[in-house]
Amino acid sequence: MYIVENKGGAIALILFAILCGGSFAPAMSFMERRGRLPQHIYLDYSIANFLVAVLIAFTFGQIGPGKIQDNWPSVLVAMAGGLALSLGNMICQYAWAFVGLSLVNIIVCCMIVDLGTTVNYFLDGRINRAEFLFPGVACFMVAVVLSSILHSSNAKDKKEKLSSLGVDFSANQISRDLEISKDSDAEEEQKNGCCDENTAPNLAKPGTAEFLAQIEKRRSIKAAGTSTTRGLAVVLFAGLCFFVFSPAFNLATNDQWHLLKKGVPHLVVYTAFFYFYLSGFVIAVCVNIWLLYRPIASVPASTMEAYLRDWNGRHWALLSSLLCGFCNDFQFMGGQAAVFATADAVMAISARFQLQLCYVV
Repeated sequence: MYIVENKGGAIALILFAILCGGSFAPAMSFMERRGRLPQHIYLDYSIANFLVAVLIAFTFGQIGPGKIQDNWPSVLVAMAGGLALSLGNMICQYAWAFVGLSLVNIIVCCMIVDLGTTVNYFLDGRINRAEFLFPGVACFMVAVVLSSILHSSNAKDKKEKLSSLGVDFSANQISRDLEISKDSDAEEEQKNGCCDENTAPNLAKPGTAEFLAQIEKRRSIKAAGTSTTRGLAVVLFAGLCFFVFSPAFNLATNDQWHLLKKGVPHLVVYTAFFYFYLSGFVIAVCVNIWLLYRPIASVPASTMEAYLRDWNGRHWALLSSLLCGFCNDFQFMGGQAAVFATADAVMAISARFQLQLCYVV
C-alpha cells in the first residue's frame, strides 16, 4: 500500500489534483451546451468515476487477507461525504446552465475554501498558522459577494438581449423562429463544406444576442429567463453540498470525533475513498434514472434504451470522470500528509483553470 509520508510528495499530489480538477467541469458543460441530456452525461460520469475508485483501491491500496474491523462509523462518515459530493455535482450541472460555468465555479470553490478550510482547520488541531490561512479565506468570501453581484448584472443583460430576439420567458423557450444573421464569408464557408452543423454557434460573435440565442436553442437545459434569485439559490445549495465532502473524508480517515472503539484502526485513504465513491455512485444512478423519466428544468424525457444508444459525447463524459476521480484521490492522499485544510486549496486553484477553459466551451 502506498502512503504519502512527506510534504514533498503531498505537494506533488496536490499539484496533480489541481491539473485534473481544473478540466472536468468544462468538459461536462461542453456536452450539455451541445444538446446532450444531463442525465446521460452524469450516468456516464458516475459509472466511470466509481471504476476509478475501484482501480485506485486495487493498485495504490492493499490486496490480501485482513482482519475485519468494526469501523462502520468511519465508513458511514465517508459515505456521507460521497453523497454530498455527488449531489453537489448533479446540482452543478443545472447551475452551469442557470448562472454560467465561470460564476458557478467561483462561488462554489470559494464556499469550499471558506467553509471546508475552516472546518478542517479545527479538525486538524489548528496545525496550520491562522494568520496565513484565514486572510486567504476572507479574500474568497469577498469573491463570493462580488460574483453574486456580477451574476445579477449578467442575468439582466442576457434577458434584455434575448428579449430583443423574441424569447418567451414565461414558457422558458424561444417564442418565434430566430433569424440569426451570419457573416457572408462564414455562410460561404459553410456552403463549401468548411463548416458543419456542430460549428454553427461559432458563426455568431460571442456575447451578442444571436450567440446567446444559438446556445439556448441548442443546449439541453433551457435556462433562459431563470430568475437571479433562483440561479443563485441553486449555486449556494451546490456549494453547501460540496463543502461537506472534504471534512467528512477527514473525519473518516482520522476519527477526530472518536467514533471508533478503542483499538480499532482508522480507515486508510483508499478504503475510505472506495466507500466515498460507492455511495456517490448509488445515489447518482438512482437519481438520474428517475430523471430520465421525470426530468426537470425543461429537459426532454428519455429512457434507459435511449441512454444506452447515446454515444454522442460519451468520450467527454468518461474523460471528465477520470479527471475528477484522480483529482479527488490525489487531494485526499495529499491531505493525509499536508493536512486537509491545506489540500482544500486544490478547489480554489482549480477554479482558475476552469475559468480559462470555460471560454473554449
